[in-house]
Amino acid sequence: MTDKAVSSAGPLVTGSEIARLAGVTRAAVSNWRRRYDDFPAPAGGAANSPLYALTEVQEWLDRQRKGREVSPEVELWQAMRAVHGEQMVAGLARVAAVLAGEPGAGLPDELAARLQELVRSGSPVDLVDGLTERFMDSARRAGSDQVTPERVVRAVCHFAPDLPAGATVFDPACGIGVLLLSVAAGEETHCRGQETDEDSARFAQLRARLLGRSGVHVVAGDSLRADAWPDLKADLVVCDPPAGVTEWGREELLLDSRWELGTPSKAEGELAWLQHAYAHTAPGGQVLMVMPASVAYRKAGRRIRSELVRRGIVHQVVALPPGTATSHALPVHLWCLRRPENAAGADTNHTVRMIDLTGNSPDGSLEPRPDQVADVPLIELLDDTVDLTPGSHLCSRHRDFPGEYAALREELDDEIRRLAALLPELAAGGGPGSLDSATTSVADLARAGLVTYDGPEPVSASEQLDTDYLRGFLRSSANTRRSTSASGTYRLDGRGSRIPRMGIDEQRRYGSAFKNLSLFEEGMRKVDELSRRLAEVARDGLATGALAPKD
Repeated sequence: MTDKAVSSAGPLVTGSEIARLAGVTRAAVSNWRRRYDDFPAPAGGAANSPLYALTEVQEWLDRQRKGREVSPEVELWQAMRAVHGEQMVAGLARVAAVLAGEPGAGLPDELAARLQELVRSGSPVDLVDGLTERFMDSARRAGSDQVTPERVVRAVCHFAPDLPAGATVFDPACGIGVLLLSVAAGEETHCRGQETDEDSARFAQLRARLLGRSGVHVVAGDSLRADAWPDLKADLVVCDPPAGVTEWGREELLLDSRWELGTPSKAEGELAWLQHAYAHTAPGGQVLMVMPASVAYRKAGRRIRSELVRRGIVHQVVALPPGTATSHALPVHLWCLRRPENAAGADTNHTVRMIDLTGNSPDGSLEPRPDQVADVPLIELLDDTVDLTPGSHLCSRHRDFPGEYAALREELDDEIRRLAALLPELAAGGGPGSLDSATTSVADLARAGLVTYDGPEPVSASEQLDTDYLRGFLRSSANTRRSTSASGTYRLDGRGSRIPRMGIDEQRRYGSAFKNLSLFEEGMRKVDELSRRLAEVARDGLATGALAPKD
């Protein structure tokens, strides 16, 4: 619940938050809204995202006993987990088969009875959507890559092109079909999918049937090794391929005609999936491929990236916000390709649009700001690395070199003037060794209770001793040698170190000089860093044309 979700009726909650309160899915809450006349009316929000008064929701849940009892949907899910364990996709497929009217689905009697009870009080579509949502949530919390995360699905849908009526969408690694059915939401769209896991493919097909999507056809099989759609040319291909898989069949597919851009290395399975998707793209069609960020710069894939750029096939790369792929912590990109309308490639891209959303929230807007977008000419990408990481190309384009150079130079001037003022005025003393006659050891001071330790450094524990005076003399060359062991280890407290005996006023005079010297040394380290940054900005600004020498 967000802090902003508060009205005169008290805190407000969304449908998702009600689902969590009751331990049910969002689909179950949608059912309650339709089936129960006394369900609380919206107290705010929009028509497609209403908000409800928390107190009214809690009272309604208490009246319905839904806040204290496990819901039938949860009981069904728990029973499915008890029967199928980690093979929940097989359970989902069997439930979907029963809902679709297929005989002999193989459900145990107890599960079948629970399922029939739920069907009598709700629609099969809501039930299968609720189970799908629960499975996706379970996979997300377990860090599984079995299902494309909701945030990735949202990003692909956001950047997907508008599809004409009757368009064909293909997903060669469709899993349970979430990404395929989300992108191709129109009922007239033809959907084709393939999935290695038979249970996932079966569930995707059955769910599409329950949703009334007659144009959806999903088959089981390994798309790379056994392409079930060899002649398919789609208007849009979407894919969230298996990441980091090295056993994708390179040895047996070395001479495959799909490697139009170059044969992928064993470590570049993602680029094999990319070319498989591109091979199934019709002229003018597009590919939206979810890729690990490392594919954009890894040395092994340089040749293929170079061909993608040189032929003007890749037209956009989007670096998605951190946390978009909840199955792992690695950042992900969305590569957008387009097959030219004709073999001559007259309509190919001359730039690649780079979009860097890595500074955004994963649940925030996916619409980039002007400073998050750059159209990079192809020639700039065709260097030794062919790095397609958006952030590598945006920082220099949107960087205010003149302002940054002026600010750093002013900061350096100010720091140098401040340091000059810090240097103490020092006069000639009594000569080397003039303070050696009356000294005391730090060990004696510690035994007398005049010294304590604040971390590794000693500090004064008495008004008779000035801390800056103590530390200043301990850092002298003579005491540094006494504090350094035969192995070269230096420890500042130096029990054998000695300091001169002086009155407190004289100690403070020396202590002030030592303190300013320490501050001077710290400032010099800052000057060193400022100098490095200033030279880097000046060099890069001159090299890019953002800065120029004055006449």
